[in-house]
Amino acid sequence: MKLEALEIFLVETPPPGWGGRYWTIVKLVTECGVTGYGEVYASAVGARAMRAVISDVFDRYCKGENPENIERMFRRAYSSGFTQRPDPTVMGAFSGLEIACWDILGKARDRPVWALLGGMMNEKLRAYTYLYPLPHHTKADFWTSPEMTAESALAAVDQGFTAIKLDPAGPYTMRGGHQPGMRDIDLCDRMLGAVRAAIGTRADILLGTHGQFTPSGAIRLGAAMERHQPLWFEEPIPPDDISGMAEVARAVRIPVATGERLSTKAEFGAVLRAGAASILQPALGRAGGIWEVKKIAAMAEVFGTQLAPHLYAGPVEWAANIHLAASIPNLLMIECIQTGGEFHLPLIGHSLRVEDGFVTPPDTPGLGIAFDEALARAHPYDGDALHLQMQEAPCDYVNPNSFEGGAPRD
Repeated sequence: MKLEALEIFLVETPPPGWGGRYWTIVKLVTECGVTGYGEVYASAVGARAMRAVISDVFDRYCKGENPENIERMFRRAYSSGFTQRPDPTVMGAFSGLEIACWDILGKARDRPVWALLGGMMNEKLRAYTYLYPLPHHTKADFWTSPEMTAESALAAVDQGFTAIKLDPAGPYTMRGGHQPGMRDIDLCDRMLGAVRAAIGTRADILLGTHGQFTPSGAIRLGAAMERHQPLWFEEPIPPDDISGMAEVARAVRIPVATGERLSTKAEFGAVLRAGAASILQPALGRAGGIWEVKKIAAMAEVFGTQLAPHLYAGPVEWAANIHLAASIPNLLMIECIQTGGEFHLPLIGHSLRVEDGFVTPPDTPGLGIAFDEALARAHPYDGDALHLQMQEAPCDYVNPNSFEGGAPRD
């Protein structure tokens, strides 16, 4: 069995764009006709450039190879250009291809991917979701409204979720970490307070940030949020400042989580050695794929650290997360987009779903999804924007700051 052909789907998400502006889905086909699907997460270059990178990585390191030889293909890509270090663009491309290889292997053996990763460890996977506007909410106002956010939290908990996430601490800027203004700290306090008052102890609150702060700024914010007992403080400072994140982890009595922007065991290993986080959030479409994250999970287990695989992408990465999560002993929970996502679910034939706040891993071959190629082709992305983009303007210390979720259209 050898890998023969590649097809790339650039799928534009309908408004409001939960999961990003578009998704990069790859399809691999073997000489004997077995197909597999994978997903590349959050490219750092435009869609057309990323299509070329994926094609180059496939032709250079995967084409003609047995899809079983994942370790060999990983080492080729990891060493690309005489580097042997994490390159998020190359490793993102490889991650999607690697996920597709596992889909092929499961289908060829008539077994779900989790069965090839050590078997079933977790028969039900605890799920969480970001809080999104309800149909009657005004989207632009939602992100800074404690009342709307509390209403959305209660609705999610009534659906069965035992953990919900919000990120009221914006903005995310290209300028690196900043000190939060008192206006922002006060808004975070009121937002978390309103959510806690609405849901009581029925669910955990996850405090999402995206590397907005300096270490001292993160400590100020974290100290103010401790009274709400969040389960985690996500990526409080930029991800490359590992010693600074360890400083935050030591100072704040909220577990620190990080990982969506990290790639391969090299970067996650540095976090673990520094004691910088007690919860890791790898994105399987960036971190190196299923096998590499299985290794990251094993390393984390030794450090008493749990995994909560990240998802702000499409349903193929979600499927990969589910199979990985089913197989590891140190799973905390998995990220989901609402109860599966209004566009995610039809794109995979409603073959996965969140029920009463949990996901049951599929027992069908491969990733267990029915990818709808016709629907994917009906929503092509041909724009120049990135899947996710950072704000250029700095934090505003005079007027209110607001971060709009989803994929705002230019």
